[in-house]
Amino acid sequence: MKPGEELKQVAARPLSFGQTIRAVAWSFFGVRKGSEHEADMAKLNPVHVIIAGVIGAALFVLLLVLLVRWVISSGVAG
Repeated sequence: MKPGEELKQVAARPLSFGQTIRAVAWSFFGVRKGSEHEADMAKLNPVHVIIAGVIGAALFVLLLVLLVRWVISSGVAG
């Protein structure tokens, strides 16, 4: 097997980006079953996982910033 072929095979895994986002979202909550995790790891495209993880982290930070702004502006904090 040529050095680049393994990477091409991994990048051509069958799950769609939507299914990858779902798997990453569940992993953010930490409630994945071991068997489901193993099945996903065999099917997920690593490039999709990285992109979904970055998007998920950015949305989480944005949600926290908006929540803090709302609490401060509503007068609940002080």
